[in-house]
Amino acid sequence: MIRPEAKAQIIRWREALIGAVAVCIGLLWLSDAGPLFLLPALAALVGGAALIWIGVQRARFRHAGDGPGSVQVDEGQITYFGPLTGGAVALRELTSVTLDHTHFPAHWRLREDTAPELLIPVNAEEAEALFDAFATLPGLRMEHVLAALKSSEKTTKVIWQRGRPVDAKARLH
Repeated sequence: MIRPEAKAQIIRWREALIGAVAVCIGLLWLSDAGPLFLLPALAALVGGAALIWIGVQRARFRHAGDGPGSVQVDEGQITYFGPLTGGAVALRELTSVTLDHTHFPAHWRLREDTAPELLIPVNAEEAEALFDAFATLPGLRMEHVLAALKSSEKTTKVIWQRGRPVDAKARLH
């Protein structure tokens, strides 16, 4: 009934679309329902606006998910199951997150002091779970992550380092 391309876009933008519906419902309640629905209408407007904001960020982070391997984030641990490599890193032990555009597709480089570096393709299956994992890192700004993902430069960019702020342009290596 729905073309696969259209379905993929709906799934990619699902949070933003739900937020838009919530805003529309809030506006409808605000305009027609009178004072009884004032607080629910305001809650729907604020909640819908927040969902739109988060949904746009998540949609910009998501890729097709048709790349090699699969990502799993569970209880503070990121695990990558790849066709040739794989591994796991604990978020609390993570020392840096780098986006490497010199590979095709681009890869996340997750580094711990005590383990080998973990490379995860940005388009791996379930790689969107990294959005929430990265959001928990202290000092990381998702706008820096999204800007680095959008970049077409064939460079390696440090997105986050434990204990050190990373500037808005992200350091190049």
